Amino acid sequence: MKLRTDQKHGTKFEMAQATQTQPEIETEPVANKPQAAARAAISGWREYVNAFLAAEISSLTRYYDRVIQWLPREDDKGALLAAVAAPRKETVGKDEPFPDLTHERDQRTAILINGTFNYDFDIQALLIHLKTKLARTSRLVVVLYNPYLRWAYYLATRLGIRKGELPSTFVTRVDLQNIAKVAGFEIVRLRLALYCPWKMLGLGTAINRVMPLVPLARWLSLTSVVVLRPLVPSSKQGISCVIPARNERGNIENALKRFPDLGREAEIIFVEGHSTDGTWDEILRVATLYRDQFRILAVQQPGKGKADAVRLGFSHAREDLLVILDADLTMPPEMLSRFAFAYDQGHGDFINGSRLVYPMEGAAMRFLNRIGNIFFAKMLSTVLDVRLGDSLCGTKLLTRHDYERMVAWRKDFGEFDPFGDFELLFPAAELGLEIVDVPIRYLARTYGETNIQRFRHGLQLLKMTWVGLVRVKMGIRKKPNEASRP
Repeated sequence: MKLRTDQKHGTKFEMAQATQTQPEIETEPVANKPQAAARAAISGWREYVNAFLAAEISSLTRYYDRVIQWLPREDDKGALLAAVAAPRKETVGKDEPFPDLTHERDQRTAILINGTFNYDFDIQALLIHLKTKLARTSRLVVVLYNPYLRWAYYLATRLGIRKGELPSTFVTRVDLQNIAKVAGFEIVRLRLALYCPWKMLGLGTAINRVMPLVPLARWLSLTSVVVLRPLVPSSKQGISCVIPARNERGNIENALKRFPDLGREAEIIFVEGHSTDGTWDEILRVATLYRDQFRILAVQQPGKGKADAVRLGFSHAREDLLVILDADLTMPPEMLSRFAFAYDQGHGDFINGSRLVYPMEGAAMRFLNRIGNIFFAKMLSTVLDVRLGDSLCGTKLLTRHDYERMVAWRKDFGEFDPFGDFELLFPAAELGLEIVDVPIRYLARTYGETNIQRFRHGLQLLKMTWVGLVRVKMGIRKKPNEASRP
C-alpha cells in the first residue's frame, strides 16, 4: 500500500503485495541426514519466530508507505524484514546515511530496529542521532529481548540454538521509557510477543496467542514489539468539523453561534439523517445566514446511523484535520480549541474527548450509560494496550491522511460499529498513533432526545470488543482483503 496523489482523485491508497521467494532445496548425503535434520529444526524455529513477529509488526506497517530497517546486525540476514508486509522496504546499514524524512507530512514511514538496542551501549545517542532525520509521522518499531529472560538467551547461545553474539544490553520498560523521553521520543505502545519459539503442531502457536491474556505470566514473553514516536510539534493546519444531526433542529444555530475561533481555516459540514422535526430546513437556513462567517457544507445521508454520517462527512472534508462535534451540544463547542491545541503541540495524533473526569451536568448521562462507558473504556484499554478514559465520547480529532488508512483497516477488520467510535479507536491504536484524552464537562441536552438504544447498541459494541480481543490482543487476524481496498 502506498499513498498516491493526483489532481483528479486526491490522495488514495495503492496496495502492493510482497512477493515471497521459495527457499532453495539442498541435497544432503545419507550420512549427514541427522545433522541436516538438526539444522532444519533450528532453521524452522527461526522461520517461525520471524513469521510470528512479522505478523505483529505488519498490523502497523501494512498501512504505512514504507519500512526502513536501520542498523541490522551482522547475523541479521533480513528474514524478518522480508516477512513484514509493507509496500516498500529498504535497509540502511551502519556506514550508510539515513534518509531525511523531515519533509514528510502525509506519508508514514516505519523504522524497524530488530534487536539492535540489545547490542548497543548508548541507546540514547542512537535515538538522538535518528530524531534529526524524522518527521512527526515517523515511527520506530523496535524488537526488544525480555530483560528478565537474559539467562534463556545465554543458554540458547551456548547450546547453539541461536547464533551470533550474546546480547549485552537488556532494558526494562521503565528504562526504555526514560531513555526515550530524554532523547525526545515517547512510547506509543508496547506489546509482548512470542512465548514459545516452536510451532509444535500448533501447540506453540496456541501458547503464543493465549499467554498475553494471562495475568503475571504474560510478562514472560521472549520479546516485545515497541512503537515509539518522535515528539515533534507541527504548524497549524485547517480543520473540517463534521456535525451529524438527526432531529436536532433546536441546536443547529447554537452550534454556529458557539463555534470558537480556531485561528486557522475551518469548515463546518452538517450531515442530516432522516429527521422529522425540520432539521434539514434549519440547516439550510443557518447555512445562508452564517455564510459570511463560516464555510458551511450541508449534506443528507442516504444511509442510517452516526457512523454512516461521520463517514459521509469525512468524505466531503477538504482540510487536513478532521473533528466530530455532536449536534446535541452536550460536548461544549467552545472546547474544540482544546482539541486543536493538543494536536498542534504534538501531545498526540488522535485527540479523544473524555466525559468521565468532571461531574456531569444534571441528567446528562443515565446511570446504566455511565456504567457502560466505564466498562468499554476499561475493556478497550486492555484490548488495544492503550489507556483510554472514555471510549464513546463523540468528539475526536485526527488527520485526514490517517483516516484514509483507517478506512483501509476497517475493510479488513469489518464494519459493524453503530456509532463510529470503535472503528476510529481500534485502527488508531493499531497504526501506532498516540491517543490523548481531553477532559470535558458533559452537559445536559437542551433540545431533543438521545438516539442511543442502550441494549441493542451495547450488544453491538460488546461484539466488536470481543472481535478486537481475538484479532488485536491475541493476534488471530484474518487475511487482509486486497481486492476490497481503494
